[in-house]
Amino acid sequence: MKLTCMFSFILLFGAAGLVVFIHLQDPEVIVHQQTPGLRYNMEPQQPKKDCTPSNRQNGKIQGNAVAEFPIVNQRTSLNPVPNGPTKHQSADIKQNMLFVIKDHQKKGAGTYSARSHKRKRRFVIKKSPVLIAINGSFPNLSILKSEDRNDVKWKSLYETQRERKRIMRETCSKYKSNSKRIITPYHVSRIFVEDKYRILYCEVPKAGCSNWKRVLMVLNGLASSTRVIQHNTVHYGNYLKRLDAFDHKGINHRLNTYTKMLFVREPFEKLVSAFRDKFEHPNNYYHPVFGRPIISRYRVNATKEALRTGSGVKFKEFIQYLLDVHRPVGMDIHWDHVNRLCSPCLIDYDFIGKFETMEEDANFFLHLINAPQNLTFPRFKDRHSNEERTTTQIMQQYFTQLSPAQRQRSYDFYYMDYLMFNYSKPFEDLY
Repeated sequence: MKLTCMFSFILLFGAAGLVVFIHLQDPEVIVHQQTPGLRYNMEPQQPKKDCTPSNRQNGKIQGNAVAEFPIVNQRTSLNPVPNGPTKHQSADIKQNMLFVIKDHQKKGAGTYSARSHKRKRRFVIKKSPVLIAINGSFPNLSILKSEDRNDVKWKSLYETQRERKRIMRETCSKYKSNSKRIITPYHVSRIFVEDKYRILYCEVPKAGCSNWKRVLMVLNGLASSTRVIQHNTVHYGNYLKRLDAFDHKGINHRLNTYTKMLFVREPFEKLVSAFRDKFEHPNNYYHPVFGRPIISRYRVNATKEALRTGSGVKFKEFIQYLLDVHRPVGMDIHWDHVNRLCSPCLIDYDFIGKFETMEEDANFFLHLINAPQNLTFPRFKDRHSNEERTTTQIMQQYFTQLSPAQRQRSYDFYYMDYLMFNYSKPFEDLY
């Protein structure tokens, strides 16, 4: 009896050892070593929604955006950069794949092949990472022009810029860790490029983005005036390139040599402005895509009509969606954080303007880049021109519909934007 048990144990042990030996000698997947800390996802991204995609439905655009304004002169970039990889770059990409899948020889039953196939599907083949160096401030903005140094107005605006940059950098230093300083195409996907005057503009919706795009198009020679450019042309005409459309050399070159700027707005006012625009007016994109799941999730006894159309979302329901960690539908650029849209702790912006002081900030920027003297920032309201702009008073009317706890959570949600761009607390009871 003892001999039989001992013999069985030896057989079992031998079988286990054989299995391990075979596994080690014939690995199914060989994982190549990757440089630590680098990530550069070159996979196709989801389509990006522009500043105000109000006329989109099921991915389609209504109207002829291209024919809505006269083209004055189409110019090529002063610094042309190939959009696609060269043959040498393509070879490098192939050599740097993260995973090399080694197929087993087909043998045995079909169940083994199916199991092997499932294991292979788990691996995602990615392309090589790219490290992009980040510059300091653009030299044209580091000092005032000699003729402006005695001008009280320009000196004051220049000192305001220095203070805004100081606060932003100190906030980033305190709350953000960017020791690796790595930029991916995602980080620059909201940045628009104007090559003639060498400008990079990070689009922040509801902070003058439509009119800023008009200005960039005039600077590039695409139109004679900002007033002749229609809303659909601004957002759907594809006349301005995004920075992520270039290869990594083109991105790196522009980040290091172009003037980088963004304009921000008081977070609660920006939020209310977005809500009024997208949910209080007919909209064939935001009502079905956002309105229906919001009403379905947060409205008790919702009518069939409201569930069908998604129209009539209330501000309190919208805030419930915004603060819900399990949102029924994802975030949108119109109410996302500026910190996420423009990555100011990773990209060293040269100029930080504010919506509240738009006219003087915008015209100061145009002065600094030597724009034509007859070009000034447009003052007209891009959409719903008969409706009053969202002011502090209007914002407060909306937020009084919320409980103190909801107001506090909303402030916490945008806390980094408040801190980074030095906005005061909008309500006294906030902590």
